[in-house]
Amino acid sequence: MDRNTYIYFMQVLFVASITFASQSLDLRNKQTLAINIARFVLYVLSVRGFSEACAVLYDCIHRQRLPDVQVLQRAPLHRHHVMMVLGAAALLLTHEQPIIDERFIFILIATLIAKYPEIDRKLDKKKTVNYGVGMACSYFEGYLVHVLPSDGAKFFGFLENIKIYENREGVVFPVKKLFVVVTKSLFSPPALVEFNKTGRDDLPKLEACSSLTEIEKDVAGVKNRIYRSTAYKIYRPSAPPVCLCTEGGTPLNTLYRVLKNSELSEELAGINREEIVHDFLTTLRKLITKSPECRGKCELVYFDDSNRDLNLADVLLDRIRELEPKFEEIIARRR
Repeated sequence: MDRNTYIYFMQVLFVASITFASQSLDLRNKQTLAINIARFVLYVLSVRGFSEACAVLYDCIHRQRLPDVQVLQRAPLHRHHVMMVLGAAALLLTHEQPIIDERFIFILIATLIAKYPEIDRKLDKKKTVNYGVGMACSYFEGYLVHVLPSDGAKFFGFLENIKIYENREGVVFPVKKLFVVVTKSLFSPPALVEFNKTGRDDLPKLEACSSLTEIEKDVAGVKNRIYRSTAYKIYRPSAPPVCLCTEGGTPLNTLYRVLKNSELSEELAGINREEIVHDFLTTLRKLITKSPECRGKCELVYFDDSNRDLNLADVLLDRIRELEPKFEEIIARRR
């Protein structure tokens, strides 16, 4: 028996004890008892539903888009709760009882009053950084600031590293940016070629090439820590390949692995992956934009890996086309 189940049965025993010990409750009138229970079940679930509806409305306004079906399915109010509400309302109507009376208003007011200290406490406390924001800050400060800007000594920056690779391999990168792929599921495979569509020779495909020049730095007590960025080619059925530097979002992939281990991630079981991805992308974009050393050198690409119709190579090509409409001419000149 887990913790929540144990606590629930403790509450059931407590309520049963005070119910049978009460002198004011008439337990002999089964009809009145059933009507009262149904009424307050309806009231309690209505208050919860009101709270969840306000939360969904806030998310819609904050993100400026309607929630998808999966967000509604993850709402704390389960479909069984909806059945309870409908059943309670049907029982009240069957016995010609009003569904809403003044007691519901008082319960709603009392709930809001009781909830206020939680809001007040959150305002007084120092703001806690959520998962997405924290991972974005960690990824920016712990990785991007090491591989994008020049350190003024050994490493002359990501753009110079791209040019060195172009001269060494005899290729051209039409867009000289680091493309960071952020997936809906949080997952990133060891090689992005795993996102290729097998058996579909009519679609563009990713192929890993050699790495760019290694970056060696002393970081957090570690001498000569190595950072690498991998070059890829997108092979197209009837056009020359396109070179780019791309990789997955490693912090999100780490969280994905943690969530797969249910024994270690019990406290994270209820997190909203979509919110984490949204916060990660939003925060990381702001950090990159605010940094003169990193601005214009990194492109964040969202990829819905749950959609079987989407092909990552096509998504990356579309972004390259958006950033550099004349990329075909750039490739042709190099050839």
